[in-house]
Amino acid sequence: MPNVKNQETLSKIKEDLDGVSAVWVVDYCGLTVKDIQALRVAIRESGASMKVYKNTLMHIALDEAGLPTLDDILEGPSAFVFAGADVAAAAKAVKTFAKTNQNLEIKGGLMEGEQVSAAQVEAIASLPSREELLAQIAGAISGVARGLAVALNGVPRGLAQVTKAVADQKEAA
Repeated sequence: MPNVKNQETLSKIKEDLDGVSAVWVVDYCGLTVKDIQALRVAIRESGASMKVYKNTLMHIALDEAGLPTLDDILEGPSAFVFAGADVAAAAKAVKTFAKTNQNLEIKGGLMEGEQVSAAQVEAIASLPSREELLAQIAGAISGVARGLAVALNGVPRGLAQVTKAVADQKEAA
């Protein structure tokens, strides 16, 4: 049975797990304090948060939440990135930081209650962010609306031209 401090930490982990779309697990061994601060800022800007918990406590919390326990990746120093609504942005922040700093290793994680590998996290990071997807949808809708407006505007113009041509023919005759 965990002691009082561990029980408090366990309840914090459960709060962090509640309502998140994904949890990415990274190995931060070898990062300086300044590097970790920069990583936290990048993750925070993406709408996520990064916390460091003991692997055994995370294992217990995942088990009690009915989620995969990630036994194969919960080894060594682990930090956990809790992603909210924009999962791709959080994965992108981690992947971008890992490109510039070789000491950060993406181990894998959880998404929608399923375990994902490090390669899957990197694939998710290559997806467009929520804002980019919304902009693409807005652009597509705008293009359709513009085409419809041009088509609808062409009908009266064509009708007016035909009417003028008929009137000109009748005047000439």
